[in-house]
Amino acid sequence: MTPPHLHLPPTDRLLSSRTGWTRAHWEVTADRMLDALVPYATPGFAQYRLPGRASWSGVVSDGLEGYARSFLMAAFRIAGARGDVDPKLIERYAQGLVTGTDPASAEAWPKLTDCSQQMVEAASIAVGLHETRPWIWDKLDTRVQERVVDWFSGFVGGRTWDNNWRLFQVVSEQFLASVGAPYNRSDIESNLDRIEDWYVGDGWYTDGDGRNFDYYIGWAMHLYPLLWSRIAGPDDDGGRTEIYRQRLSRFLEDYPHFFGSDGAPVHQGRSLTYRFAALAPVWMGALADCTPLAPGLTRRLASGTLRHFVERGVPDERGLLTLGWYDTFLPSTQPYSGPASPYWASKAFLGLLLPADHPVWTERELPLPVEESDQYTALPAPGWLLHGTRHDGIVRLVNHGSDHNPPAADDATETGPEEEDPHYAKLGYSTATAPEAAPHASARTVDGHLALLAPDGTPSRRRRIHPLRCEDRLASSWYAARLPGDDRAYRIETTSVLHGPWEIRVHRVEAPQGAVVREGGHAVAHSERPHASSGPGWAMARTADGLTSAVVALYGWDTEEATGTAGDADRSGVARDVQSNAYGPHSAVPYLRSCPRPSGPGVHVSLVALSRDAVHPEALRTSVAVRADADTVVLTFLDGTTVTV
Repeated sequence: MTPPHLHLPPTDRLLSSRTGWTRAHWEVTADRMLDALVPYATPGFAQYRLPGRASWSGVVSDGLEGYARSFLMAAFRIAGARGDVDPKLIERYAQGLVTGTDPASAEAWPKLTDCSQQMVEAASIAVGLHETRPWIWDKLDTRVQERVVDWFSGFVGGRTWDNNWRLFQVVSEQFLASVGAPYNRSDIESNLDRIEDWYVGDGWYTDGDGRNFDYYIGWAMHLYPLLWSRIAGPDDDGGRTEIYRQRLSRFLEDYPHFFGSDGAPVHQGRSLTYRFAALAPVWMGALADCTPLAPGLTRRLASGTLRHFVERGVPDERGLLTLGWYDTFLPSTQPYSGPASPYWASKAFLGLLLPADHPVWTERELPLPVEESDQYTALPAPGWLLHGTRHDGIVRLVNHGSDHNPPAADDATETGPEEEDPHYAKLGYSTATAPEAAPHASARTVDGHLALLAPDGTPSRRRRIHPLRCEDRLASSWYAARLPGDDRAYRIETTSVLHGPWEIRVHRVEAPQGAVVREGGHAVAHSERPHASSGPGWAMARTADGLTSAVVALYGWDTEEATGTAGDADRSGVARDVQSNAYGPHSAVPYLRSCPRPSGPGVHVSLVALSRDAVHPEALRTSVAVRADADTVVLTFLDGTTVTV
């Protein structure tokens, strides 16, 4: 249900049969969120110092972040209404510019220095100033305009981090150019040239060197180049805009498959506290007139996602966005996340720049792909399979390609000091679950992982993912497993096969003498303690609202499982935790565990289920026949389909 404190308009089930939301719902939500910030503004409105954990950049930087990121939302609201908004909204952000750029003010913004957090925030201010130029910039006193230019000039010739940050310099210096201020053209050109190195095809970039695939591809790598082109204009873009439009169009062909029928996006990657910022590329496709999505699908996707969060308490009763997913949950944030960081979610309101009579606001909603049929989408560039099931509306992401690690000099032998990130290292993510992310849970690494266990129980880590194949309903990769006190790296190769609503995982495992293999399914979480059950070769966890995660041993876990005898019941189970999951305080992960193994290679095959249907593990065991030899595994399903791995 929609929280009463938002006071939303009545739903319109004729225009929006699936969400009931219209443009008015977006405007009211934006207004409520912007008004809620006022009590936390400094006297001159240059900073918004929100409650919550501070970032590593300090309170002044966090206050600037509050101004800059909320200014994005305010700018889209002001420009989308052609200035016909509460005058106080315009006055607040204009006054913030006056105060923040005054070096003598106690609220003065930190100077722009190389690789400083204020570079990120400056880009939001630049975009906001461009979009609201007739109502804010053009009405500023000349001395204030000069101070704003002086502040932005810290970008000229400056150095940013070698990832999406390069685009903050691009849009900010282009803003300087647009107001006739000094700027460095080579800064813009070299940064735009640099992102070409990260384009990997099919609409996908990696965010910097390595295999860094997540929502930053949409809310940064696709968004800022086209925001830049809006500032530069068609006569000063060097022909780049058309390339960016084509790439975004290709990206959006697959993008609706990331969203469940309840509007939830797949829960994967960093900075998830930005939440519905994942809608930015959807709106930009419409704004840049390059979207392959029908107008009714664009609005259904966008309104469904915003409504999903609103109905789950986002923003909260104060009208604020907290550091978390639904409620506050710090393990889903990063050390650079401050109390105003979630307001990058402002990018979701980009669609307000489209006029009220645009087809995305006037045409009837269309269903999401997962609402029409079961979906199987292979994305070779990031190494992902997307798997949506119509009957429960869940979308699952099978990960064989994104690990968020720097590139290795020698991928085959690298040991690497880095720990795995639970938001990248798992085999599976979904729209209904989140990984176990608290430090104490991450140390055990149960969910979404095939691990070797050392004698003391320490699991191997899936740090660097080496993609092998991704096509149709099959994807595979390998990782180098290491155990304490053992200098060897043991290759664990996994192939995921999708069939019906299930994922079959075929693992070829190298292991030392006596090692134990453990396989974990999806973590489910709820406000109530999930129900857990297990038996010979299977384990299952179910939440109070009927979401079930299960793992079923099909082959190779030990000799007893083939006959289903009771001796292996202690080798399957459910790991529980508290305060470790973004979806709820009580979480549970079903897992399988093998007998101590002989040294050398072996094969383990399991079925992984995540469903809102009733799940019967013993029946699932009979749904797939497995035949294996030294080189291949043949899976035969009840419908006669055969897959050879």
